[in-house]
Amino acid sequence: MMKLWTLAIPLTLMAPAWAQVGPTTSMEVTVYNQDLGLVKDHREIEFAEGRSTIRFTDVAAQIDPTSVHFKSVTDPDAVSILEQNYQFDLVDRAKLMQKYLGREVEIVRYDQDGKEVERLKGTLLGAEGGVPGVVKVGDEIVLNPQGTVILPALPEGLIVKPTLVWDVSAEKAGKHEVELSYLTHGLTWAADYVAVINADDTATDLNGWVTLNNTSGARYPDAKLKLIAGDVRVVQEQMARPMMMERAAEAPAGMGGGFQEQPFFEYHIYALQRPTTIAENETKQVSLLSAPGVQVKKLYIFDPSVAPVSPSARPDSDERKVQVKIEVENSEAKGLGMPLPKGKVRVYKADPDGSLQFVGEDMIDHTPRDEKVRLHIGDAFDLVGERKQMRDEPLGDRARRIQVEISLRNHKENETVSITAVEHLWGDWTIDQSNVEAVRKDASTAEFTVDVPAGGEKTISYTATIKW
Repeated sequence: MMKLWTLAIPLTLMAPAWAQVGPTTSMEVTVYNQDLGLVKDHREIEFAEGRSTIRFTDVAAQIDPTSVHFKSVTDPDAVSILEQNYQFDLVDRAKLMQKYLGREVEIVRYDQDGKEVERLKGTLLGAEGGVPGVVKVGDEIVLNPQGTVILPALPEGLIVKPTLVWDVSAEKAGKHEVELSYLTHGLTWAADYVAVINADDTATDLNGWVTLNNTSGARYPDAKLKLIAGDVRVVQEQMARPMMMERAAEAPAGMGGGFQEQPFFEYHIYALQRPTTIAENETKQVSLLSAPGVQVKKLYIFDPSVAPVSPSARPDSDERKVQVKIEVENSEAKGLGMPLPKGKVRVYKADPDGSLQFVGEDMIDHTPRDEKVRLHIGDAFDLVGERKQMRDEPLGDRARRIQVEISLRNHKENETVSITAVEHLWGDWTIDQSNVEAVRKDASTAEFTVDVPAGGEKTISYTATIKW
């Protein structure tokens, strides 16, 4: 059986003249919705007097080096950076093999018991995918040699961790607490909500979670976590990213999990009131809010402009689904009343056996206090809407008159439902005649609401004049 290739490489790097960098003493991470994080890393550094070099490791692999800010917290005026370099040429098998082309390597073969049986020294002539393919041993050429490859040293220019290297100048020798801050990609968060509605669809228990993803290429231990909710503008062309690595009771709403919310600039900031560790390549969920007994309203909306057309519908007849929506008023009076970050809302309800069943989901945008949210969670099985345009006649060159009939049918056995039909009209329009009161919602929308009895049908008929 062919042995797997492994690399045994001494990685000791000596830099006796460089300043001594201590471990992280405190960490703060602010995460935005747009695949962006702000990292603040505090460490102690022992500076020599005059010029010295600092190697700052364990930064994010997806750091934007142009965003780096360095300062001494101990004495900001005593230390200055003369030059900064970001080194991200990390060790991997393929790079090591390429660096050793034309150089001497050792290949050791072992038996089934792990005992060394042969050691060859030769010149590496070819490699592909991190595997030596051609090695010259004496006067012979060996193709695809088997064994463990041993390299004498780490080639110059390769490092094991992304590293910031600074040329600094200090007025005098001494220890300083320093703060490094930078922006990085690979950090993002979103809110996820779970709503459990009651038996008569009038209230819901709402719980919110923060879902945080870290693919930035770094670990953030015991970090002070802050989340920014809002649409922060980021100019993508200015974000240099050459370092990206491929990786395989009826109480009002309350913040859960220790988050504290407050306005910040034109956004909202959510600060976790305890430290948390954000591991590399991790999805973390933290409780955001808990709001029992939030009042809701179930709505039935027939809107032919957005619902799919039935395959059997005639050209002059639109038979379509009736949408089911849950409306929530984000106010303290209704049991909520807090800024809601954008995210997905999943809705559940208990079936006749008392088991929770999933009934639908929708996305909400950032929602301020006292605004309404409508969740489209599905289409009604027993409700049908049909729209027919009965007349469309020209009135000169810049006007038309239309006549529309909308039939709404309720196939439920014991429940009368209120259905709102939505009509989208263009130009300068007026409703000339209607058998149901028309509500003008905006410049292009009219709504008609009727109660449809169980097993019954209601027809809305209106005539409108459109000018342009």
